[in-house]
Amino acid sequence: MRYIPNSPEERQEMLQGLGLGSAEELFDSIPADIILKAPLDTPAALSEVELLERFEALGAKNAAARRPSFLGAGAYTHYAPTIVDSLIQRSEFFTAYTPYQPEISQGTLQAIFEFQTLVCQLTGMDVANASMYDGSTAMAEAVLMAERVTRRTRVLVSAAVHPEYLRVTETYVAHAGIELGRLEVEEATGRTRLDPAALDEGVAAVVIQSPNFFGCVEELKGFADAVHAAGALLVVVVTEAASFGLLRSPGACGADIVVAEGQSFGVPVSFGGPYVGLFATRERYARQIPGRLVGIAYDREGRRGFVLTLATREQHIRREKATSNICTNEGLIALAATIYMTTMGRRGLQEVAAQCAQKAAHARRQIAALEGFSVPYSAPVFNEFVVRAPSAAEGLLRRLAEGAGVTGGLALSRYFTERPNDILVCVTETNRRADIDALVEGLKAS
Repeated sequence: MRYIPNSPEERQEMLQGLGLGSAEELFDSIPADIILKAPLDTPAALSEVELLERFEALGAKNAAARRPSFLGAGAYTHYAPTIVDSLIQRSEFFTAYTPYQPEISQGTLQAIFEFQTLVCQLTGMDVANASMYDGSTAMAEAVLMAERVTRRTRVLVSAAVHPEYLRVTETYVAHAGIELGRLEVEEATGRTRLDPAALDEGVAAVVIQSPNFFGCVEELKGFADAVHAAGALLVVVVTEAASFGLLRSPGACGADIVVAEGQSFGVPVSFGGPYVGLFATRERYARQIPGRLVGIAYDREGRRGFVLTLATREQHIRREKATSNICTNEGLIALAATIYMTTMGRRGLQEVAAQCAQKAAHARRQIAALEGFSVPYSAPVFNEFVVRAPSAAEGLLRRLAEGAGVTGGLALSRYFTERPNDILVCVTETNRRADIDALVEGLKAS
């Protein structure tokens, strides 16, 4: 096969060096009774017309994809202008190559620089990197960065942070000597409660999500003042990036590090990925930022150029001393987000956010008026909110899908067994009034 660069003779030489007679001996540890010894039972090749018909028939079976959906919880359905897919499919963008050589990578570097600039404008921060794998790994890297900056080893994490983000962070810090503490959620408001006594001199950072996992908008300014008074950093996590179009930026509220999931910006849900993590911080912490950073440089004739900057050799060679072992950025997805933000513009992002908030407020009022249903939290929300049902959420959502043809949200018992009746409902600009009416009527009938 042409992509194997060595000859049969070279492969035989390698096998002899390993003390083996054949490539099959490399797999001796696999039990003989599970090794396929017959040809694959695959159907005959199809023509292009037949293949398209086959895919259409298979797609027609995916009834869930055609139902009105009110799922959120970290992955959100937003409209993406057709220009996004059209532009990212250009051949020059299909590369995972790291732009080490600026003389041949100006297009890629400029696109990343534009992405960083847009992220800074959204978050209200001074500097952003060239993206991360996703929001959860960005949060984990923020915790590691806070430990490097403060040289403290205890981090307090709100119980209203996305449970899967917390699990990723726990994995990252398991052997890093960092202790994760917990901040509880107020029963009445759904907001995080900060106990000043918990902010001792060993706390490196406080991690808070806003809007939080339950949809509630946190009061970030008060958190920032208390956290900074203790000499710690405030890390703000955002899973629904569309909220940047309406809410005051975390930077304006005093955040030191802002991490977010950028999937809402022109990236389809795609069964969970690939997504793109946003990471921004204050300029004084620029040398501690994980991943890559693109900057502008000028030659002696004053001509502008884009380069990887502030990337010490530890990032690529002395890995044990690197600020991060993230080996690449989500370049193609970051480009999609950049095209989306540029196409929508400031007013477009604000309009999307306003529609999300208005439609969610309407749905929340309608559901709260149903007999037996309630919304347990009083804090302001953006486009997600918790509904407390009169019966078990899992069964109710199943009946809603089967009877009304509506995916009604996420049963919180998936993460919190003590909350069997709670549903997390998400409304975006893609949900029409008829969809919300169908949800309300379906809940009433279920």
